[in-house]
Amino acid sequence: MQSKATTVDQYLASLPEDRRAAISAVRNVILKNLDKDYEEGIQYGMIGYYVPHKVFPAGYHCDPKQPLPFAALASQKNHMAVYLMGVYGQPAQEQWFRDAWAKTGKKLDMGKSCVRFKKLEGVALDVVGEAIRRVPAKAFIAHYESVIRPPDKKAPGAAKSKPAAKKSAAAKKPAAGKKPAAKKPAARKRA
Repeated sequence: MQSKATTVDQYLASLPEDRRAAISAVRNVILKNLDKDYEEGIQYGMIGYYVPHKVFPAGYHCDPKQPLPFAALASQKNHMAVYLMGVYGQPAQEQWFRDAWAKTGKKLDMGKSCVRFKKLEGVALDVVGEAIRRVPAKAFIAHYESVIRPPDKKAPGAAKSKPAAKKSAAAKKPAAGKKPAAKKPAARKRA
């Protein structure tokens, strides 16, 4: 559920007291562990943590006007959530996160990047803090660029190969109204 708030303070003030306390506690852990190159603000109707344009001018590929999202914190209709893009799409980071959470004995309700919770007691705050601390902005940008941008084909030492020409399915079909050419049976070899 996207908030209409334009500042973090407005966002927090709009929450019921119990949710405000839980979101504020998770926020404090994030801020305590956040690399100096990230910024906090409102992004996509949530409290967002992102790489600002002054650090990464290209911005988010889906909307370059937006800074590159790294994490977010939100009060949704049926739960609260912390979104961790530093865990998403990185199997080693995700495995570390799941293992570390399991060691706390708390139940993990996780989607691709979001960790859902109903009460603060359900959050492994130390694991969330470590997940934030483990991914400084420079490392996050490097991973992001490696996934989003194709490798430079003219890089020194890159193998020069031409892709094999493949006919598309449309190119293999005969033109409308024409019958495909009959295939000739293969000649049999005599023994």
